[in-house]
Amino acid sequence: MNEKFTAFPENFLWGGATAANQLEGAYLEGGKGLTTVDLIPIGANRWNIALGNLDSYEPKTGEFYPSHEAIDFYHRYKEDIALFAEMGFKCLRLSIAWARIFPNGDEAEPNEAGLQFYDDVFDELLKYNIEPVVTICHFDVPVHLVETYGGWKNRKMIGFFEKYATTLFNRYKNKVKYWMTFNEINMLLHLPYIGAGIVLQDGENKDQVLYQAAHHELVASALAVKACHEIIPDAQIGCMLAAGMVYPYSSNPDDVWKAMEKDRESFFFIDVQSKGTYPGYTKRFFRENDIRIDMQPEDADILMQNTVDYIGFSYYASRCTSTDPEILKDSTEGNVFGSVKNPYLQASEWGWTIDPKGLRITLNQLHDRYGKPLFIVENGLGATDVLLDNDSVEDDYRIEYLNSHFAEMAEAIQDGVELIGYTSWGPIDLVSAGTGEMKKRYGYIYVDRNNDGTGTLRRVKKKSFHWYKDVIASNGAQYF
Repeated sequence: MNEKFTAFPENFLWGGATAANQLEGAYLEGGKGLTTVDLIPIGANRWNIALGNLDSYEPKTGEFYPSHEAIDFYHRYKEDIALFAEMGFKCLRLSIAWARIFPNGDEAEPNEAGLQFYDDVFDELLKYNIEPVVTICHFDVPVHLVETYGGWKNRKMIGFFEKYATTLFNRYKNKVKYWMTFNEINMLLHLPYIGAGIVLQDGENKDQVLYQAAHHELVASALAVKACHEIIPDAQIGCMLAAGMVYPYSSNPDDVWKAMEKDRESFFFIDVQSKGTYPGYTKRFFRENDIRIDMQPEDADILMQNTVDYIGFSYYASRCTSTDPEILKDSTEGNVFGSVKNPYLQASEWGWTIDPKGLRITLNQLHDRYGKPLFIVENGLGATDVLLDNDSVEDDYRIEYLNSHFAEMAEAIQDGVELIGYTSWGPIDLVSAGTGEMKKRYGYIYVDRNNDGTGTLRRVKKKSFHWYKDVIASNGAQYF
């Protein structure tokens, strides 16, 4: 009852988080097929395509596609994993590129070269006692599934995903014990092409299309949970939410209600994945917006019987909303969700509010709502780093950001939150999912790579590298 905390929990999973399409490169090597991200260039056309407006299923001449080479982890993974091991990582979150395993997504048999690549990566991690934490689909649907079937609009995607996931579980059952089904599943509503391979057509009811696609992903996720539990009984498989508390701008009840509605847009997905049923507020939204979800008779049982073991989530910033049109005019830039400026908080150079206390609030909010173990699988500060002449990066601003968030994580643990791990986003500089830039750096390891693809790809330890190594070595004892 009066337990005194002296550090983070024993066996706490400290590490970093990555995504295949943002660091691997080698976009057509080893039999890999094109994925949705391989068609998203850097520059003026990026956001239009990310929102589902594209007119070609091939890369275009004259455009630069950052994912094609990224930071070349495909050829340099041993070097990078050795650096993660030097920091003392207990785990590494990474994703598997669907199109490395099934290049088109609908093949009868998987691509052995792709399977072997991840065998090699997992073996290298396990050599250093680093647990792989694997995201099955992280914003990279095979392009063939988009062009031929319409992406997650089509119910056939459930079968393709189930086969893909089952292939992974059977292949890596002795190497991977932590899984997640879809990265930031709620992003489907905001970036439909990135989130679900959805290309919107003129005249389509956008909400109808997106929520039907969401239903398909939710059923597919539940079937993956079922397969994982059957094939790897001692594994843990979770969902993944793009999280961040939405504050009301004022104590006006209308503002408070709007903030709750904004939170529920995201919680809907996790409510289904954690509780196994559609919440009443979503059913009301469907009724009032003439959204009719095509559900098969077996879907309800699939969802109810196959809920996740833990909640993974990203946290970069809190958000704020208002019902006052004048206040809504003053919004932050760079935030996919959109947010009015919170007068009590500072923002990063990309417009993301910096709110360590918001992480504690979010942890408690998710703990109270779901009662399941929580795993922070993305968090960090994107910033413009400068490589000095002495081959150092003095990123004290990153250390300050992380230090303040770790302190709030410690508070949440003392609040009673069951937190099993923390993987900071981009432990090595990689391509930004939002902007496609290399300039927006998150890592403890600097990569000599520029927005235009120039650079040597040389790796350099930043000041934060040594700081995070010390935090892991002490298991965060300094925060208690």
